[in-house]
Amino acid sequence: MALNPKLSNIAANAAADATCALLNSGKLRIYDGSQPATADTAITSQVLLAEMTYNSTAFASAVAGVATANAITSDSAADATGTATWLRSLKSDGTTVIFDGSVGTSGCNLNLNTTSIVANA
Repeated sequence: MALNPKLSNIAANAAADATCALLNSGKLRIYDGSQPATADTAITSQVLLAEMTYNSTAFASAVAGVATANAITSDSAADATGTATWLRSLKSDGTTVIFDGSVGTSGCNLNLNTTSIVANA
């Protein structure tokens, strides 16, 4: 028999809230290149384009299993020039990875006005 779990909204919200709480004052890093296979996979040739800091309360409470980030401190001078394709979110220690996600202009985990990042801009 196939595995076919379905979470209730209360369970989905609890899971999202617990994960997002790990990001309080954490880091959001944006990279170019291919997203690694898992969040536990080391970064290799991907270039760090920008790093931002999540708010001390990183996300609002989840609704229907979806959490929306609170204000994120901008990177006033991007680290490198390139095309943003994926992100990695880390705890406030800057080393413990919580999750990876897609970056684009719509339909992604992180939607930006443009995926073109320019160093020191």
